[in-house]
Amino acid sequence: MTRLALTLVAILSLTYPLRAEPAYPQTTIHIVLGFSPGSAPDVAARILAEQFRAVWGKPVVVGNMLGAAGNIAADHVAKAAPDGATLLVAGNAAIVINPSLYANLPYDPAHDLVPISQVTMAPNVLVLNKDVPARSVQDLVELARRSPGALTFASAGTGTSTHLAGELFQTMAGIKMQHVPYRDSAALLGDLIAGRVTMFFGSIASVLPQVRNDHLRALAVTSLRRSPAMPDLPTLDELGYQGFDASAWFGLMAPAGTPAPIVAMLHDEALKAVEAPAAREKFAALGMETVERSQDEFAAAIRSETPVWAKLIKQVGIAPIQ
Repeated sequence: MTRLALTLVAILSLTYPLRAEPAYPQTTIHIVLGFSPGSAPDVAARILAEQFRAVWGKPVVVGNMLGAAGNIAADHVAKAAPDGATLLVAGNAAIVINPSLYANLPYDPAHDLVPISQVTMAPNVLVLNKDVPARSVQDLVELARRSPGALTFASAGTGTSTHLAGELFQTMAGIKMQHVPYRDSAALLGDLIAGRVTMFFGSIASVLPQVRNDHLRALAVTSLRRSPAMPDLPTLDELGYQGFDASAWFGLMAPAGTPAPIVAMLHDEALKAVEAPAAREKFAALGMETVERSQDEFAAAIRSETPVWAKLIKQVGIAPIQ
């Protein structure tokens, strides 16, 4: 090819724009979560779905994929195409607890999922059957020390934050209690109110109505700072259990390999969604707070929390779930 021809080709190439990458999203977005419809994380997922639908004008479908403490939903998303079309609203159990709890976890949160944005957090609340003769955490600890193993604490299942909060409490307090796991939250609360179990480190969304209706007695929250929904309740950290933090959080994640620009777009829109007054009002009604962290801060929280729960699970001897 002559020099003139090469020059003409170069000039012509400059007159045509470079082919742009296709805009995101190109198809329906699926937000998957391992929680039931109407639950606090389900509310969060639907708030995100409304925002994404409004911004991008594409259908957004929320799918409740229940089972195995969130593992089924997390595994589904971990194995999905990394194109931003399949997203996960995960609880901390599936991300920072289950890797140490399950013998054969089918996904690795650290390598198979990318953190986008934490959305909400909520403390658990230490609540008692009202006939228990304890008006404070100190009363409860003294009662447990007088009768080792006599008190029982209910949970929503082995490895849940409600279970590990109880294990952390008895470890830090130097007491011994019996763990009673439940699969049905209605049965759990019914037995607690009836006095068949002593106490429960319950999610604030589930126990707040029972406390307000005077069916249960609340003693403390498990977060590092007081909850706006129950501001008169002290934290266990305040009461001398330094560093006690057994809160539940929920965050948006995507399959590893999802392009960074898509992750950044999702992070920005997720923040806008949770910052909206209507969203804050919905979360507040459930006793939840919004979380406004960067992607790096979310990733750092996951890295720091994972070994904490691994240590506790090993320390109290929870057998791996097969």
